[in-house]
Amino acid sequence: MTALQQCRPRLAIVAALAIACVCPALLASAPQTPSPADAQRQQQVRENGSKVMPFSLDQTRHTFEKNATGGVQRVRASNADAGQVAMIRSHLHSIEKSFSARDFSAPAHIHGADMPGMAEMKAAKPGELTVAYHDLDDGAELDYGSHSPAMIAAIHRWFDAQLADHGADATDH
Repeated sequence: MTALQQCRPRLAIVAALAIACVCPALLASAPQTPSPADAQRQQQVRENGSKVMPFSLDQTRHTFEKNATGGVQRVRASNADAGQVAMIRSHLHSIEKSFSARDFSAPAHIHGADMPGMAEMKAAKPGELTVAYHDLDDGAELDYGSHSPAMIAAIHRWFDAQLADHGADATDH
């Protein structure tokens, strides 16, 4: 038996152990799509949202796109209706000001005060969480950013909760 033939079983064991150690870490760091909330919760969120958001959920597209520094929330009018675009921009401007002041009462009214990630975002120290508004041709966006890994994780949990609660009314891309 050659030296290579003698080493093959050991190499196979080492490779199997390496795969067993690395795969769970890779799976844990992979982006995960949140499970949608049940239909009753989604309907309640939709009803609560209509009391907070001035634009029509049926005439807009919402995205919550996570990135390495936090994420971007976009609201776009489906048919670029000028009235919907104006309402989107007005609402997101207001949200930017509220969130920058750590006032998360609007999403708390829609989703509940125990929404994942919200407590951490609300308690962010100055400079730890930024929320920046930008116009889009057909709506507006908010860019949530942080240098803190814990805050970035909170933003990601908050985005996941938004996606789960809004169901078909929101997407991650």
